[in-house]
Amino acid sequence: MKPRRRSHWWLALLLLPFGALLFPASYARATPALAGLPFFYWYQFAWLVVSAGLTALVAARTR
Repeated sequence: MKPRRRSHWWLALLLLPFGALLFPASYARATPALAGLPFFYWYQFAWLVVSAGLTALVAARTR
């Protein structure tokens, strides 16, 4: 019997942060500010948190 092949589509989730931050001109602006932080900074920080979550999810699903 053939061993069951695992699906690795979970790895595609790791491309989301890359795509979202690839073109800084699309988010290089000051408004809308969040808690006094310009959009440029909080957008990148938000993706840092999302990236950590996605990495944990993908690591758990591909083991």
